[in-house]
Amino acid sequence: MITPSSAADPSAARPVAAAAPAETATAVGRRPPAAAFRALVALAAATGVVIELSISTSVLRTLSYFTIQSNILLAVVLTLSAWHAWTARPPLNPLLTGGALLFIAITGLVYHLLLANSSSGFSMVGDPDFVMTAPHQAANQLLHTVTPIGATLNWLLLTRPGTYRRHHAALWLTYPLAYFAFALTRGALMPPGAPARYPYPFLDVEAHGYADVLRNAVVLGLAFYALALLLVTLDRIRPEARPPKTGFRLRPPVR
Repeated sequence: MITPSSAADPSAARPVAAAAPAETATAVGRRPPAAAFRALVALAAATGVVIELSISTSVLRTLSYFTIQSNILLAVVLTLSAWHAWTARPPLNPLLTGGALLFIAITGLVYHLLLANSSSGFSMVGDPDFVMTAPHQAANQLLHTVTPIGATLNWLLLTRPGTYRRHHAALWLTYPLAYFAFALTRGALMPPGAPARYPYPFLDVEAHGYADVLRNAVVLGLAFYALALLLVTLDRIRPEARPPKTGFRLRPPVR
């Protein structure tokens, strides 16, 4: 029996559609191109690390470098990200992915601006302890150039914007700070004159003293924090990369 109120209001006879959950609106499907690109960058990082370890006279010394550690972290994070993209799982925590991006960016920038720059006060160009053989040159390019560029392209083209938060910048700095403490402690425990006692010239207490090394650490720490804040800001304002149009249009269902 139809009551007068239901007859006057046709919408009363229609079921009200439930609102879609938030996670449904943001769900993503399988993304094979993103998975493939991330796997390639992870492979580049792993290849560079394996080459360095295979030609090194001391595995532990090689593993003590920030370059090696940041590339290992990047390889792990991008491998997991590739698997998530391939299997349509949600993206990894931005605190983890953003940290991996920041650390590999630090690796690339410090190398090209300081260590490989003959005009800087911390250049390692011409150092007899770092002779560049062909395998070392290949690994050097993979670890300091290919992986930072690849990680940056992955961030800009294959991730959603607006996931980084301002407090992430301070949290990301805990690793460089821990590395600084590790490098000084390791150097203090090693005998004077030991090869690569301090992994980088700006951390060399034997050559510069603790006061200058601490000053270097403060300057670099502030620069790293500024870079982290820049990543957060750019992540908020950058446009979202959209897949190319295929030329096909979906027609509404026939009722």
